[in-house]
Amino acid sequence: MINIEAYSYSLPEERIAKYPLPERDQSKLLIYKDGVIRHDRFTSIVKEIPTGALMVFNNTKVIPARLHFIKDTGASIELFLLNPTQPSALLIEAMQSKKTCQWHCTIGNLKRWNQDVILKKVIGLHSLNAKLLNRESHVVEFSWDGDLSFAEIISLSGETPLPPYLKRSPEAEDKQRYQTVYSAHEGAVAAPTAGLHFTDGTIKQLQNKGVNQLYVTLHVSAGTFQPVKTLNALEHSMHQEQIVVNIESLRSLINHEGPIIPVGTTSMRTLESLYWIGLKLLNKLADPFFIDQHFAYQQHTLVPDAKEAIEAIVNYLNAEEIDLLMASTAIYIHPGYQFKICNALVTNFHQPGSTLMLLVAAFVGDDWKSIYNEALSNDYRFLSYGDSSILWNK
Repeated sequence: MINIEAYSYSLPEERIAKYPLPERDQSKLLIYKDGVIRHDRFTSIVKEIPTGALMVFNNTKVIPARLHFIKDTGASIELFLLNPTQPSALLIEAMQSKKTCQWHCTIGNLKRWNQDVILKKVIGLHSLNAKLLNRESHVVEFSWDGDLSFAEIISLSGETPLPPYLKRSPEAEDKQRYQTVYSAHEGAVAAPTAGLHFTDGTIKQLQNKGVNQLYVTLHVSAGTFQPVKTLNALEHSMHQEQIVVNIESLRSLINHEGPIIPVGTTSMRTLESLYWIGLKLLNKLADPFFIDQHFAYQQHTLVPDAKEAIEAIVNYLNAEEIDLLMASTAIYIHPGYQFKICNALVTNFHQPGSTLMLLVAAFVGDDWKSIYNEALSNDYRFLSYGDSSILWNK
């Protein structure tokens, strides 16, 4: 049993950063290494990363996933995109679809939406329609005119999906600030917030220092905000997310010598999932491209090291003559997890009693308490728009 109450702490409302700082890299930076905590500014992160290290960034792009429709009666219906069902469950295909697609959504004011009523939203010269296909599972079919992709039509009509704990409506600034400067592939409904502190200048300084950089994609789902509602955290149902990694990035991981530092919990979950995908391939297990939340804690016949596991993925991609790994992961990193790839973690400060809090505790042990006490005592700003830290594995 893992008692979730042991991974909670008191977070005053005023410590939650409701807005970003004017400059991305001016946030505070807490450094934890060898049991010692220090404080600095994020602009100093370059000196904290050793030459020859590999930093791994999640280049997912947040989509404007919140859509508002007004019925003829004046009633407002809010749709929040969760995951696509047609033309396929793959985000990359759904975002590129033309004319129509279907999504599982959360629906605000569902009781006011009769299933035979088609909602319509006019956006300039275009219009977007929404039809409720399944009232129980909240599947909605979208259709639109013009030669636009779904990504393009929602960029014109949707709102930035700010986290619910910010308790405010999105503003014009959020469209750019709730997005990393290196975001590239649409599909996330929440930002990989550890990356919000990086500027083009910071990334260039790291390159000049000889810090290697690698990009992976994990499309962050709304499940990242789902609280752990069970007293025993092991009974929590972990959310599933899609990952995409190209073969060149996998080869870079195999060839790299030195520390590997994910930027954000999503990059960490991607890297650690790669290990288990490779292990599944080597053990010839079913469904190798899905990692469920319990898999990492099971016994296995062949237990490779990290490089062998990733080589297994590369060998598979070569044999299939494809250059993109596309997989899904519900990996659940909690105390007791043995890290396979990651040596340090750049991350923000997370919600009490959350799965992200469990991940941090798995990485630094009970020292998470002193880390968070230090942050609270030194006026750090918390959660998505808050301050940053770099934590080295204990």
